[in-house]
Amino acid sequence: MNTELLFSVRGKVALVTGGTRGIGYMIADGLVRAGARVYISSRKAEACAQAAAELSAHGEAIAIPADLGDPAGVAAVSTELAAREPKLDILVNNAGANWGAPFESFPQSGWDKVMDLNVRSIFFLTQQLAPLLKAAATPEDPARVINIGSVDGMTCPDYGNYSYAASKAAVHHLTRHLAKHLAAADINVNAIAPGPFPTKMTEVMLRDAGERIFSVIPRRRTGLPSDIAGSVIFLASAASAYITGAVIPVDGGFSTTR
Repeated sequence: MNTELLFSVRGKVALVTGGTRGIGYMIADGLVRAGARVYISSRKAEACAQAAAELSAHGEAIAIPADLGDPAGVAAVSTELAAREPKLDILVNNAGANWGAPFESFPQSGWDKVMDLNVRSIFFLTQQLAPLLKAAATPEDPARVINIGSVDGMTCPDYGNYSYAASKAAVHHLTRHLAKHLAAADINVNAIAPGPFPTKMTEVMLRDAGERIFSVIPRRRTGLPSDIAGSVIFLASAASAYITGAVIPVDGGFSTTR
């Protein structure tokens, strides 16, 4: 066993959706620095180009802007990637949206927007990129699909993000379903369920309730970029070749006490 290669992703091709900010950017940055060629996708072309330029200071990063909440955007990313690469080693389905409102006034638009991006886009992007994933896959080194769920899909939040929590629970189960289906094609499918990380999505929550949240996180802190990047690199490397269908909390123990 060559332990130097056990956790290596050098030379692999990856796509990180929602890779321009927050957890997606942390993941893309970690993969780029580890030697992967990383494509990032997000809705805003300018933000996508800027993030790719920043990441390119540390390796290879290429922008493919698209709105994955729209089926046309999913098709555009798939087509563009297939035109550029003969295979895809790592797909990180991270793009997501949140919506919070009181139960009595929670809008259908907030439900549909979140479900379309957080769940539907994961299934159809994985479906459309399956040929590239299969081209990269071998029995010894499977291709990897890594879905980003949430501890909100494992426990019941105290706040009114009803569609978000339901969507992430769906992501976790979809991960298990896809893992079973795609194993025969040598594609591993796993999910990471992050706890609180300092991102734009959690900014208000951490500002208003950060002290209370920290008090029930056994590790007594939010996640660091290295926490999420390291978890993705593990799931993308030879070290995890025998792991599929898993949902791994990266939450400092938050899901055990919530």
